[in-house]
Amino acid sequence: MAEHPAYPVGLRLTGRRVVVLGGGQVAQRRLPALIAAGADVRLVSPEVTPSVEAMAEAGEITWLRRRYAEGDLADAWYALIATSDKEANARASAEAERNRVWCVRSDDADQATAWTPATGHSEGVTVAVLTTDAKGRDPRHTAAIRDAVVEGLRDGTLVAPHHRTRTPGVALVGGGPGDPDLITVRGRRLLAEADVVIADRLGPRDLLAELPPHVEVIDAAKIPYGRYMAQEAINNALIEHAKQGKSVVRLKGGDPYVFGRGMEEVHALTEAGIPCTVVPGISSSVAVPGAAGIPVTHRGVAHEFTVVSGHVAPDDERSLVDWPSLARLTGTLVVLMGVDKIGRIAETLIEHGKSPGTPVALVQEGTTAAQRRVDATLATVAETVVAREVRPPAVIVIGDVVRAGLPAAEQAAE
Repeated sequence: MAEHPAYPVGLRLTGRRVVVLGGGQVAQRRLPALIAAGADVRLVSPEVTPSVEAMAEAGEITWLRRRYAEGDLADAWYALIATSDKEANARASAEAERNRVWCVRSDDADQATAWTPATGHSEGVTVAVLTTDAKGRDPRHTAAIRDAVVEGLRDGTLVAPHHRTRTPGVALVGGGPGDPDLITVRGRRLLAEADVVIADRLGPRDLLAELPPHVEVIDAAKIPYGRYMAQEAINNALIEHAKQGKSVVRLKGGDPYVFGRGMEEVHALTEAGIPCTVVPGISSSVAVPGAAGIPVTHRGVAHEFTVVSGHVAPDDERSLVDWPSLARLTGTLVVLMGVDKIGRIAETLIEHGKSPGTPVALVQEGTTAAQRRVDATLATVAETVVAREVRPPAVIVIGDVVRAGLPAAEQAAE
């Protein structure tokens, strides 16, 4: 029907009536964007999916529980026709044409006066992709183009360096457990926009190789700190580069606020008047056990999990961990930074009532190509770590969930 390409336009629907006919999967996919646009959505359908029903119950849309009737498109600015009744669709389409209401049809794009583009979003930019005619449209191809453009915007590859958004200040970015694909979309975009990246040893190192050549990469472990403590030197480096008007990313492993000293850096930056944003990351405390086939909770096995730092031994006066209380818990205990202290940790847990036969798994270099899993019990873990030469970084999981994991993971365990 269409001999000319569609004219692309953005509809401002805030407070304007939009009528949706049908409450199935098409409506379920389209409604969130209409709601986000502020439209006054009237949905007409005798039945809807549970997700659509939840939108109606939340007051986000008005649901008329009946079939389409002549006059339903009165006062509408836009209509989405997506019922399984072709005759009703045709009648509604004709009403839209008479009333000059832009109308999308899920069953027959040729008879529609509007087409829905494949859309995506990235930091205030909306990407909408349409092909030139209805008959030649391949939704998968259109979606693939959309995905490629959005991904390019998110990781910075579609933004020329001299046109990219440069925001002076510091972003504390959680890089995730190690696999570069497990950093958040926002974290990856900020890396692409950075002038300076100060990286931890446990951050996703593969991401650094993707950075443009002009980006200055600083190894946090190699910052000279003279009379300062190492953390103070890192704080000073963040402040110094930010005061030069640079966009700085502090790339950390896991999440900045899970044993990452992120708040110390936030305080230092705030006191110096430096704008700071924190981007959460996937914590290794959950991701690494999961990558090794171990759920930290499991129905009928563990209704709780506790994450503790093992960087100081239980008998060290600096320890803030209540190990006797942990020994009495029935859930999962996840220990980070505890490989060299696991012997004393195991002894303390047993001393305070934990069964010596409690399963233990040590997952080294989790989510990376070098990942390996070593299983033991509280009674044997100290000697197992030595015999199997387990080295940091490793996440230690203590509890019955170790045996509740996937059989394939157990077979692959070392």
